Amino acid sequence: MADEQKPGGSEAPSPPGGEGPKPPAKPAADAAKPAPPKPAAAPPKPPAVMAAVAWDSELASAVKQRFGDGVLATSTYLGQDFFVAKLEAAIPLLEYLKREADFDYLVDITAVDWPKRAERFDLVYIVYSFARNQRVRIKTQLAEGAEATTATGVHLTANWLEREVFDMFGIRFAGHPDLRRILMPEDWQGHPLRKDYGILQQDQRWVQENLEIESGQ
Repeated sequence: MADEQKPGGSEAPSPPGGEGPKPPAKPAADAAKPAPPKPAAAPPKPPAVMAAVAWDSELASAVKQRFGDGVLATSTYLGQDFFVAKLEAAIPLLEYLKREADFDYLVDITAVDWPKRAERFDLVYIVYSFARNQRVRIKTQLAEGAEATTATGVHLTANWLEREVFDMFGIRFAGHPDLRRILMPEDWQGHPLRKDYGILQQDQRWVQENLEIESGQ
């Protein structure tokens, strides 16, 4: 028996599966549209400022009372306690901490280069007290060409630590018994941890004369 036609005229039969008619394909020109331009990169963020706060303690009060304006600040940052001292007060303070406050272990002496600053270098002494189980730092500043007093009269281990600071930064220590390079060859030119000593910089003359090659790069 023939199928009866539905009222309303002839209607195209649906394809198998019940799907409706497919929409027309988009013109090929749409697919060729250029991608939108990428937004400009944001400028780099300025370096974070160390948010140190005042360090109030029995030791800090005793040091300020003893050294007066020789100690410019007693501060702490993330649990790291430090004194900011004038250059001439750094070694007397180091000795005071050893003789009278049990900070008898000189952990390290290091430096930071700030080439655009009048007092170009931070010089940092790190000491530890086994009796207190406490670590403190002494920070001081000195200009290019200025000399710090050696700490070898207080801690014998300052000998090699000061030699490393001299080798890497060019900071000299008055009264040091044997101030010479300790990591680089004696006749190396320049001091590799200064900010104006590029990361790829080297003493080409030394490399050519001692390694007999044109470049160590």
